This record gives sequence, structure tokens and C-alpha cells, in this order.
Amino acid sequence: MSETLSRGTLFDPELVTDLISKVKGRSSLAVLSNQQPIPFNGQKEFIFTMDSEVDVVAENGKKSHGGMSLDPVIIMPIKVEYGARVSDEFLYSTEEEKIKVLEAFNDGFAKKVAKGIDLMAFHGINPRTGAASTVIGDNHFDKKVTQTVDYVASQVEENIEAAINMVQGSENVVTGIALDTTLSSALANLKVNGVKQYPELAWGANPGAIRGLKADINNTVYNASSKDHAIVGDFADMFKWGYSKQVPFEIIKYGDPDNSGKDLKGYNQVYLRAEAYVGWGIIDPSAFARVVEVKVEG
Repeated sequence: MSETLSRGTLFDPELVTDLISKVKGRSSLAVLSNQQPIPFNGQKEFIFTMDSEVDVVAENGKKSHGGMSLDPVIIMPIKVEYGARVSDEFLYSTEEEKIKVLEAFNDGFAKKVAKGIDLMAFHGINPRTGAASTVIGDNHFDKKVTQTVDYVASQVEENIEAAINMVQGSENVVTGIALDTTLSSALANLKVNGVKQYPELAWGANPGAIRGLKADINNTVYNASSKDHAIVGDFADMFKWGYSKQVPFEIIKYGDPDNSGKDLKGYNQVYLRAEAYVGWGIIDPSAFARVVEVKVEG
């Protein structure tokens, strides 16, 4: 165990599998879309657009040019990291105790990565600071998805229908919806003749589907600057994300790796640090629409 935990090694494959499994269960984007491994140097996804419809041709008739355009979307992985200080007693613990610490760290790291994927891809922010990330740039839903519907709490069903119509009007399909807790609560409280129309959403439930549409409820959907209450669209085919299967892991024994001003040796501590490489791409922004709270000008 001591060798596998040396500085600069990788998480055990079983821990990586467990980590990604947990990420899938906590990220709305991971729930609604399909993931695939992303190479360190990124990859291209090509959008094939056939410009015309099929043509009826008579026997011995003249055929015409239909036309096709090809546009690449580059998915480049971004490095995210998380570190934590623990007592240096960790170094002298039994193998079983070390495994317990690693499993707990892995569980916490999975939660942070899952939340981070949503915050980065939905809003383009650095999850730790909450500020816009220059590394992410414009590669996020709030910037690329310009089809929006104004959120009105008393017309929540109409809001969602309008967003769906926008996507379908762009000749795309809707495979899923990500909702924040405000919109899901509005649906849960919606009554017709005293009868709740969405009882499956009562008491903060997250049923996985609403009216047969794949759905996930998450507080990562809403952001103070963009104010998204829901995002609908073709998550199955028009959003791609993935991760590198290698997750670098370090046990740092010396120095001040988190810039806290406290030397590890001076405080009898070691530092555990894990990194993950996550990439995503919005293949066609017109395949999505956002239900957005109206911004009140000050």
C-alpha cells in the first residue's frame, strides 16, 4: 500500500470506477447525457448538416446537389483538483485504515467533481470561487444557448412548453430537462380543481422523469448571475462530456501545497490531492432552451 500511495501515482482503477459512478448519480448533466472517455489532448466532434431534403427523381431523371456542411466542435479536457490536509498519522496507519481514508476522500471528491461539472458546463464558473472562468471561456450553456423563455411562477407549465417548442422549432428533439428546486416546487404545488398535477414532485422528490420526459432536479441549475430555472433540450445527442480514466493522486509530505501559510511538517500533517480531467461540448446550441428568471434592472 505504501508504494501505491507514493507521490505522483494514480488512483486505483476500482476507486476511479467508483468515483465516476458517483459523479453520474449527482450531476444533472451526467444523468441526462451520455459520457465517453476524453483523451488528454482533446477530441473533435463533427456536426454534419444536410442542407436540403431528399429529392424525388424520375426514371432517367436529372439528379441535383443536396449539399452538406461539416462543422467541428472541439472537446478539450479541463483539469480540476481537490486537496485536503490530514494528520500524518495517516502514514503510519494500518492498511485497512488507509483504505478507509482513501474511500472517504474518493467519496467527497466525487461529490465535488459532480457539482463542478454542472457549474462549469451550465454557467462557465470556477466552482471554488464562483467567478467566471477564463479557462472555460464561452463553452457553457448560459453563453451558447440563446433561446430563452421568461420564467413566470404562475405559468410554469406554459414556460416549459414554450421552451420545448423553441427546441422543436429548430428541428431538434427534447430528450431531457434539468430543473432547479424553485421550478420543481412550483410544479409540485400546481393544482387544478384542488388536485395536484405533479404529486411525484412533492416533498422535494427527484423522480427521474416528469410526464415521461427524463428529468433531474438539482440546485446547480440556478446561478445568481444567469438565473436559469430549467434547461431543456437534446442532452442525449447534442451534449457530449467525458473524463480521462487516469486520476492523478498525491500524498504530499512537505511544504505548503495549499498556500495556507502552514508548513505540513510543522503541523504534523500530510496533504492528499486528487486531479481529474473533464471535458464537454455543446454540439448544437439550438437544440436547447433555457427558462430564465427576468432580470430586474436596478
